[in-house]
Amino acid sequence: MAFQKVLVALDRSAQTSAVFEQALAQTHPVKGQLLLLHTLPISPIIAWGTAMAVDPSAISVLWQVQEQEVQAELEAAQQWLSTYQQQATAQGVTVELNCSVGVPEASICRVAQQWGADLIVVGRRGLRGVAEMLVGSVSNYVLHHAPCPVLTVQDRRMNLRSPLKRAIPRVTMTMPMT
Repeated sequence: MAFQKVLVALDRSAQTSAVFEQALAQTHPVKGQLLLLHTLPISPIIAWGTAMAVDPSAISVLWQVQEQEVQAELEAAQQWLSTYQQQATAQGVTVELNCSVGVPEASICRVAQQWGADLIVVGRRGLRGVAEMLVGSVSNYVLHHAPCPVLTVQDRRMNLRSPLKRAIPRVTMTMPMT
């Protein structure tokens, strides 16, 4: 089954290539559109400075420095995503790029809704228990809040014992109840 509008959420983890390849494989080769989404997490530096009752002029400097760093990171992310854009375009798939700052899991669901995605493809690192509670799980949030089916690509290094299993990423598809 090939989808026409596939949103693929990419971060700079080791599994990004596998996530991208799965998204590309799910996209219709002629009519398909791929939206490559990368969301930079909101930096806590300003909240920290405010909570610590730092001098207001120092907070202003922190804002400026942070704004410059975020802009540089967004530009670097655009260049990074363009390498994936070239690969998809070479296979006849139309590609859009979306780089923003925010809460990644909420951004994925919001952009999927606004863009009218038929499928969301996300990676999953396999965090469980306390680690998942502390760090959170983007894929878990997306699975429960997405407006369309979600394909999760499991990090092949997690919970796999045999060399054969390590070579193949595990993929899970969910469909929303209507």
